[in-house]
Amino acid sequence: MPEGHTIHRLALDCRERFAGRLVRVSSPQGKFADSAALLDGTVLHTADAHGKHLFLGFLGLGFHGAGGGEQVGWVHIHLGLIGKVTFDGVASGTVRLRIEAGGAAEGRDGHGEAGSAAGPGTTMDLRGPAACELITDDEKRAVHARLGPDPLRPGDDPDRAYARISRSRVPVAALLMDQRVLAGVGNVYRAEVLFRHGVDPFLPGRDLGRGLWDAMWADLATLMRQGVRTGRIDTVRPEHEPEAMGRPPRRDDHGGEVYVYRRTGLPCLVCGTPVLTLPLAARNLFWCPTCQPPAAAR
Repeated sequence: MPEGHTIHRLALDCRERFAGRLVRVSSPQGKFADSAALLDGTVLHTADAHGKHLFLGFLGLGFHGAGGGEQVGWVHIHLGLIGKVTFDGVASGTVRLRIEAGGAAEGRDGHGEAGSAAGPGTTMDLRGPAACELITDDEKRAVHARLGPDPLRPGDDPDRAYARISRSRVPVAALLMDQRVLAGVGNVYRAEVLFRHGVDPFLPGRDLGRGLWDAMWADLATLMRQGVRTGRIDTVRPEHEPEAMGRPPRRDDHGGEVYVYRRTGLPCLVCGTPVLTLPLAARNLFWCPTCQPPAAAR
């Protein structure tokens, strides 16, 4: 499942390609056809992300609030395990949602016509999502309300996550994967941030000190912002990069240089101890038992 940096990158890409433009919207697969018909010929106003949830905001749908002003209609997307967004591909029957800048559709509410045919870089296809639904402003706020703070969202408060972590007996590695506690962190970031701060993944949340949590939050924000820029997850410090250590680069379909993720049985890049793995929170957890000792061993 894509982690939060991927979704924030998609939101940025959508804003750069479509924001403020009239769009053609369709559903070649047919499962989103009714909503696509409402969206076709409207303006894609903006794109937003929270954790692993992507929101595409449209104007011109005729949605109005209690005060009479026009409201944004949102396409709420969650990619799940197999969902994928591609740009500038060829449409096929598996496409749930297709957005094209330009085209021949007429706009709504005085927006006029959608303009000329789409040019390079102006098509988006969504395939295989776990969720793709047209929602209102109020329904969007409800999605945000059930998610924890996101290290990539300006103004999100780490205090809110720590309030739940500090009261919990659940292992901190499981809490980091709970999107109600912390939004956007997936299996790679949880394993790597715990390693980088020497935290035993089985430590109960209530035993995680506030200073350590603040350092982990700041580290996640830095690592995930880097992921937005590069499109990959890199977590190793300069002294542990392949060139510095004289080792070959990591080869994995997820890409990026990491300390423990998917390195079961390989020597830890810091101490040489074989990396361990166990299932936790329905995903494989990876950690170094030497660099991340239990609290009693400390």
